[in-house]
Amino acid sequence: MPYRAYVITSSDSCFAGEREDVSGPAAGEMLKEAGFELVGYALLPDERLLLADRMREICDRGEADLIVTTGGTGFSARDCMPEATEDVAERMVPGIPEAMRWYSLQITPRAMLSRAAVGIRGNTLIVNLPGSPRAVRENLGFVLPSLDHAIRMMLGGGH
Repeated sequence: MPYRAYVITSSDSCFAGEREDVSGPAAGEMLKEAGFELVGYALLPDERLLLADRMREICDRGEADLIVTTGGTGFSARDCMPEATEDVAERMVPGIPEAMRWYSLQITPRAMLSRAAVGIRGNTLIVNLPGSPRAVRENLGFVLPSLDHAIRMMLGGGH
């Protein structure tokens, strides 16, 4: 049975219809190609409480094994995805965002500016990705091979 994934894009401009979201669909396509069942997609504004509420709902209802978020990880005053993730997570997973930043630093020194976070709530892993489609492909492509093992362990499957 494939793992279930949900994608959330955090972007005021995409939510307002001023810009097309290409990062969320890019993440969704990569997840499907890796064998995940894409069970949902949400495009939300950069509102911490709204983002946290949606993630909490997905986790607590058991809708997905993995939530991948795009956007909201930068330095803008409205960027709040890491904080929303921390509000929801019961346990943080610092190794995944550290690995993504390390990998991205091989490509661009601006990778050090990512504030992405990763956490677990119940039986759902939440992974923050940057908002650019290129950064989504690079970061998700790097960690995707390890997510199967991470989710299997989280769900009690062992090593």
